[in-house]
Amino acid sequence: MRLDRKISSFEQLIYRNYRIVHGVRIGLAFILTFLLIRLLAVPEGTWPLITLVVVMGPISFWGNVLQRALERIAGTVFGAASGLIALYLELYSLPVMLAWCGVVMFVCGYLTLGKRPYMALLIGITLAVVCGAGAGDMTVALWRSGDVIFGSLLALLFTSIYPQRAYVLWRMKMADCLETVGKIYGAYLSPNMIERPRLEPRLKNLLGDVVKLRALIAPVSKETHIAKPVFEAVQTLSRNLVCTLELLADAYWASRETHFIMLNAKTLRSSQVLTQRAIESLANIMRDGEALHAQAIAGELSEISAELKALMQEASAARLSEAPIYGYVWLSMELAQQLEELGDLLKVCTANGRE
Repeated sequence: MRLDRKISSFEQLIYRNYRIVHGVRIGLAFILTFLLIRLLAVPEGTWPLITLVVVMGPISFWGNVLQRALERIAGTVFGAASGLIALYLELYSLPVMLAWCGVVMFVCGYLTLGKRPYMALLIGITLAVVCGAGAGDMTVALWRSGDVIFGSLLALLFTSIYPQRAYVLWRMKMADCLETVGKIYGAYLSPNMIERPRLEPRLKNLLGDVVKLRALIAPVSKETHIAKPVFEAVQTLSRNLVCTLELLADAYWASRETHFIMLNAKTLRSSQVLTQRAIESLANIMRDGEALHAQAIAGELSEISAELKALMQEASAARLSEAPIYGYVWLSMELAQQLEELGDLLKVCTANGRE
């Protein structure tokens, strides 16, 4: 998975409707698994179907399903072995069998709060499934254990057929968020606006969309082999962009006098145009993966910083250090710095991402 690969129109269609695609995938997988079980007359055939839904249902992305299935298989093997031992002990002493189950469940509960909670949980679930077979009924216990592993393997198979990549969805969502940032920035700073636009609900929704992207970081990191801190940094910068944008709007519309001064400052207007263009370029990088945009952003951000520093010096010379214009210029410099850092992180994704 590389950032410099353009997201095709077909991929955009699929990932815009990924919930529908996920539902169709699970439906077809369930039907095919059911027919396979009936055709092969698999004993205890309920368990592969249950396992299929449990593994595929909650998480649709390849980066998570692979780990989830492998953890389920590992937990199932250990849980099945523990269950077989429990059934064997029950033939000799019920108290000893209960003591063994208590120890296994203690380990399950202890590990559930660790790094592999799902695998630990499956140990306890499989123990319960196997023990429910009846005292000494090893045949049913073995079939149930094998069926759970069989269901996990089928979940992997169906998920591997044109798998949904969290990385593609993350890129699309990030591009949408950056485009929204550019639109709100342009609306707040438009010279055609005579009153401050009421965009607070859109800012709130935008911040919520950015926060939701955090759930994709873990599967994206696994799919791309890029360290999680890189995506965490992108997430933090994106959130800071939204907060800085809100403060920027407050400073720009603080009073009519200072707003009129900023509205007629040609240099300031030039930096606003360059900033909006840089935001749009970052959105294009996320969706189209064009390296030329990254080169253009570096030059534009340098121009923005130079112009804003000149304005800051003018404001200081004019003794406007307490005026909203001074705060606006400082926030604009902060916004330009955040965009520059975001562009650098995207270069890291381009250099380190792989198919």
